[in-house]
Amino acid sequence: MTVRISKNDYYLNIALECSRRGTCLRRNFGAIIVKNNQIVSTGYVGAPRGRANCCDLGKCKRNELNVPHGERYELCRSVHAEMNAIISAARWDMIDATMYINGFDVETGEIVHPCVPCEMCKRLIINAGIESVITPSGFYDVRDWVWDEGKDKYSLR
Repeated sequence: MTVRISKNDYYLNIALECSRRGTCLRRNFGAIIVKNNQIVSTGYVGAPRGRANCCDLGKCKRNELNVPHGERYELCRSVHAEMNAIISAARWDMIDATMYINGFDVETGEIVHPCVPCEMCKRLIINAGIESVITPSGFYDVRDWVWDEGKDKYSLR
């Protein structure tokens, strides 16, 4: 008898499959936006339309400069998976939706832990109206990312 996987694992597996389209030489992520148990949009890491991907060029500026993971994204020629998923969705489909993110390290093939959106992607997720983010590392309530120094956390609305 086959054991049925949870919905979270189902969507995380789809996000991981999306990540396999990624073009980064370091780490590839996939993101899907789900609302009312329906996939609204998907995204993966890749250069903007019309620009060459790192995997096609065979080089990565951040690797060449030995930039650690999570730093200096302005040097990266790719658009993040979260951004691509948001760009491909209508705003009303993202309000109160859940984003699932999963990805792997290109060199090792291992799932990336911790798997948390960068600060830039967090800002886009907040503005898109997405309610929660689920990754292999856990569940994130997007409202916890909305804060200002010296002030209490406040609602997205």
